[in-house]
Amino acid sequence: MSKPLPFIALFSLLLLNSPPPSATALELGIGISIGGGGSPPQQGSCPLNPKLLALRQVIQQFKRTITCDPQGVTKSWCADKNPCDYTGFYCGKPPKDNKTFTIASIDFNGYGLCAPTINGFLDKFPDLALFHANSNNFSGSVPDVSKLQYLYELDLSNNVLKGNFPMTVLQIQDPVFIDIRFNQFCGYVPPQVFTLPLDVLFINNNGFYYNLPYDIGATPAAYLTLANNRFTGPIPSSIKNTSNTLREVLFLNNQLSGCLPYEIGYLSKATVFDAGFNLITGPIPCSFGCLTSIQQLNLAGNFLYGKVPEDVCELGSLRNLSLSNNYFTEIGPVCESLVGTILNIDNNCIPGFPKQRSAWECHAFLSKPKYCEPKPYQLYPPCKLQGYAAAPARELPAAARTTVAAPDYSPAYSTLNKHNNRRQL
Repeated sequence: MSKPLPFIALFSLLLLNSPPPSATALELGIGISIGGGGSPPQQGSCPLNPKLLALRQVIQQFKRTITCDPQGVTKSWCADKNPCDYTGFYCGKPPKDNKTFTIASIDFNGYGLCAPTINGFLDKFPDLALFHANSNNFSGSVPDVSKLQYLYELDLSNNVLKGNFPMTVLQIQDPVFIDIRFNQFCGYVPPQVFTLPLDVLFINNNGFYYNLPYDIGATPAAYLTLANNRFTGPIPSSIKNTSNTLREVLFLNNQLSGCLPYEIGYLSKATVFDAGFNLITGPIPCSFGCLTSIQQLNLAGNFLYGKVPEDVCELGSLRNLSLSNNYFTEIGPVCESLVGTILNIDNNCIPGFPKQRSAWECHAFLSKPKYCEPKPYQLYPPCKLQGYAAAPARELPAAARTTVAAPDYSPAYSTLNKHNNRRQL
């Protein structure tokens, strides 16, 4: 994904003298990779100056709070050494002071360090551009990072941080990547987070609840993972506004309810849409036949009913369509040709197919009043209306229709692996 020129110039300068990236680097499409535990620069390449002397003291204070260090990372954090040589710390020259070396990035990914807090540590690096701390045991709350003028990547995933949503991240000036998954945050997610200029927002596997903010449609993020929380209410129809940017979104394993919004069908660039295992009801809107880039569509484990739209099964890019554990009653010939390969319809109410619900279970559900009937304007797929422009369907070879193709690398699904600290975006 492309970045504005200011980011390229800014962080190329910041990381000009960083060590070579390691295999665990995160690449965001701007030619910058920061890895943990890579080869440090040669001694003396970052001459000590007042900034580095002050930051060395900050690191020494933090070192005294660390209660476990299974990989012996802190052995390199010697009080008489240059902090540019410390494992996990990388130096560069900030744009506003490009003659002075300072610590430009910190990468603790996978180190397993334990500390009661990162307050008084993370917030003391005024020229920091990246902070990666996936898979450690840092406790407490997120410090105030609003004064870190260059910070654009913040990864605090897989720790034991707690409290409400860390409002301090809203003060980051130009964030691109925020990852706070697998922590113990709870409460509501402020609408402002969906107005940040992010490419990536991962907040899955926490304890967030309340309705999804309507402002979710304001996010420019390409990868959005909200899975495994306790969000309630409907998927906001404002999601239509992400049609030019959203590539992957995970709503699975929440408590979302209401009808599937017709507006989802405008997401012509989305390759992954997963709203499985919620409380969503209604038929699949005909607009879903406009998801021309979709590869993985998961609506399993809800209360959906009606006929599976043939237009959805005809999507040329479709690789996996999961509709099991619903109350669908009918499929057409195109969908039927995909059953057992691309399409899973187990545990529904479709006559003539194995592994369906019992007759009494289907009758009990289908006899209840329904309230998701489409409005008149929702009877036609938007991509078939005059003036609609969408991404062209990406046809798969015929052979790919005979077996379930292995999914492409998915940044969103990779977040469901608790200790994943390697991403390729």
